[in-house]
Amino acid sequence: MTTLVLLRHGRTDANSAGILAGDSPAALDEVGEQQARAAGERLAAVKFGWVVSSPLLRCRQTLSLALPGVMPVIEGGLTECGYGDWAGRKLIELMGEPHWPAIQAHPSAITFPGGESMAAMSARAVAAVRRWNETVGPEGVWLACTHGDIIKAIVADALGMHLDQFQRIHVAPGSLTVIRYTPVRPFLLRLSDDGPLAVEPASTSSDAPVGGGDD
Repeated sequence: MTTLVLLRHGRTDANSAGILAGDSPAALDEVGEQQARAAGERLAAVKFGWVVSSPLLRCRQTLSLALPGVMPVIEGGLTECGYGDWAGRKLIELMGEPHWPAIQAHPSAITFPGGESMAAMSARAVAAVRRWNETVGPEGVWLACTHGDIIKAIVADALGMHLDQFQRIHVAPGSLTVIRYTPVRPFLLRLSDDGPLAVEPASTSSDAPVGGGDD
């Protein structure tokens, strides 16, 4: 079955400054560069049919350090959420905005001022995954380097969670999340993982093992 490895970009200078980067060309800081190289070590054992990236600089930088020599395909559907007027502002200031409580508890109802709705962000990201799953094929493995909220939305979809619950998911910079898609359901294999990565041969079963199985 198709296996998707999601890599969140490494930490940026905006992350370390507590700024919502949005679609700005935020670059990796020193920690982010280290995270990208460490992710590359974990990815070295995996053969990817396709490597895909958000168009934003921080994702392209992460892949250039994690998988040097690999030219990713740019996928606009996996770009950062359009935060509109919120982009470039400090998170501590945004916490005082009237929309902040709803973003935490009811994000499916929120459209950022001058920007995108979180529901639209989720829909385009999930649609991009569906398209790439078809391109890669049922036995393929592919990698996508993208952003925290995008990965959280993809994971929420894979788990059958309403978007209003996606704030319960945490995805760390430089971490790996792995989802296997079967004809019946997706399986979340790893979430925000920073340990050694080995993608096992894909099972052809859509069944979840009773009792948890042996792995």
